[in-house]
Amino acid sequence: MLRITVELWPGGHEQRRRTIATASIGRVHDGAFADYQATLSEELLGEVGDVALVRGYPRWSASVWDLVARGIAVALNNGAEVLPARPTLPVVQVHVSGDGVRYVWLGEIPEPAGTFFRHRLYGSTDPQPGCAYPHDREHFLGGGR
Repeated sequence: MLRITVELWPGGHEQRRRTIATASIGRVHDGAFADYQATLSEELLGEVGDVALVRGYPRWSASVWDLVARGIAVALNNGAEVLPARPTLPVVQVHVSGDGVRYVWLGEIPEPAGTFFRHRLYGSTDPQPGCAYPHDREHFLGGGR
């Protein structure tokens, strides 16, 4: 079995590293053309995509990275050995309260961005329950807290 670990090194500092995602790719059928099962997960989201198979993979014919890329592709794209379309930045409506305060509804932020944004907001002030300030979201999208 292959275990692929994705680590985040904040600011490039190894001592602050943490695992944010893993992939497992295991051979489930032997032979010159083997079948491999791929499973992906992320720290905050849990299992991502589908448990999927790379079927009839010609063993010892390419770099291990070729198998890893195909395993990730099938798990993310309903079993197809192609990458899904490139995601786009989620557009979220900015609302304005009666007293002029701008805010975004957390429930209107599509996943997985919503989960990550809510996690980053922990301890921040909010304009009202279930909402966030637009500048907090822009800061988050730009790579800030």
